[in-house]
Amino acid sequence: MHIRKYDVDYGRRTLMKNAALGVGAGVLAPLWPAIANGADLGKVYPDELLSIEVLTKGKIKPGDTLSAANVDVVKDLLDPITYKQVKEMGRKIGIIAAPKDTTVLFPSAFLETSLKNKGKAKFGPDGNIYAPDGGAWLGGLPFPDAKTGEEAISNLTLSWGRADYCQYAIRQWDMQPDGNQAYQYDFVWAELQAQARVDGTTFQNRKDLLRIQSVWFTGPSDTAGSSFLSTWYYDQKKYPDLYGYLPQFKRVRQFPTNQRFEPLLPGITWFLSDAWAAGDPMLTWGNYKIIGRQPMLGSVSEGWAGSKKNWEKTTHGGPKGQTFWDTTMSLCPDCIVLEAEPIGYPRAPVGKKRVWIDARNQQFIAYITYDRRGEIWKSFEAGWSQYKDGSAVSKDESGKPAWSWTHIHSHDIQSNRMTRIMHTDTTTGGYKSQFSTQGVDVYNKYLTNQAIQRLGQS
Repeated sequence: MHIRKYDVDYGRRTLMKNAALGVGAGVLAPLWPAIANGADLGKVYPDELLSIEVLTKGKIKPGDTLSAANVDVVKDLLDPITYKQVKEMGRKIGIIAAPKDTTVLFPSAFLETSLKNKGKAKFGPDGNIYAPDGGAWLGGLPFPDAKTGEEAISNLTLSWGRADYCQYAIRQWDMQPDGNQAYQYDFVWAELQAQARVDGTTFQNRKDLLRIQSVWFTGPSDTAGSSFLSTWYYDQKKYPDLYGYLPQFKRVRQFPTNQRFEPLLPGITWFLSDAWAAGDPMLTWGNYKIIGRQPMLGSVSEGWAGSKKNWEKTTHGGPKGQTFWDTTMSLCPDCIVLEAEPIGYPRAPVGKKRVWIDARNQQFIAYITYDRRGEIWKSFEAGWSQYKDGSAVSKDESGKPAWSWTHIHSHDIQSNRMTRIMHTDTTTGGYKSQFSTQGVDVYNKYLTNQAIQRLGQS
């Protein structure tokens, strides 16, 4: 017989207490020393925070499927839009066991860099993050055990893809409220870190930059060639430079700052501001506050469909069975609940955002925005996974299984339009997903104004 040392609500009470006191992750012991030593998370969290079966007193267990019939049992473990999707729109979510090995929640090199540099980050008087010598951040998570809202958002902002270069082949479907498809786009999203790199270098000695990011649409034919380039400065008070090439105008033009709160093309529900739940420089937002800590359900492991054609999942739910991806979730024992407001964007349609961040790897698992009236507007829910699916494996530059996002639901709940996004192996035009430059001059090929014009004309 297993004798439980702590009552079933001990973990939740302690998480709330820790949030009020500004204490870091862990209930029975600090989290990050355990990760560094490869310790069992059972030494960090009580059973109720590691097992959905214990937490729900047997009402939900791994192997079950969340549906309208049982979702109320875990209503407080879901963001309000995901709950509505399951309760009212026919979404179903498979429940799996939480991963026992914390290393599957990271790219291997990023985890190693985070452990090597732990404790070295500091905020400067200007609000930016610096290394001990006053230079740019060294790489990895600056604050693995985030205790403030500013620390938590910096973990999301300084390295989106958690690799020095990421290139995502993407397929996207934009669904109408009646369940029919309005648009379908194929595109490529590329990110090159200039600083805060895993390899510890500065790209082309560009000490003024943080990252360079581009997106170019490859299909269908009437939108192919639309390309955008965003250059981020290391100084998080500076707005990124945003340029775009639109084939119908046959020229590159600069877009205004508030373009970050508009869709790049018709039908899309997400904005550049939504990317990674940290799509804008962190000092152009403000009033960061941690409003709580709690367990949550999130899609954080075993979600890569590498054994399926082009890594594409199947769909279900909604009026035509095409609104939601088939996905699974597991119990995340400790999530930071972060709120912020867009102080640098007086005309932004967003009033505030709320982000749920998994304390184990400091990555978001749920994100919603509110309009200026304070009404819930949109969600941007991502799935994450190590790229292993049975015998199928996709490796990163280190030769180990890659880790990245797998899928996204971007749901405008006010118009009831859904954008489904899938991280695929390849997309129209023959572009493949990759987690390194693979010896290619990606900067000149994909990440300059000349490059996006050339991509648009090709």
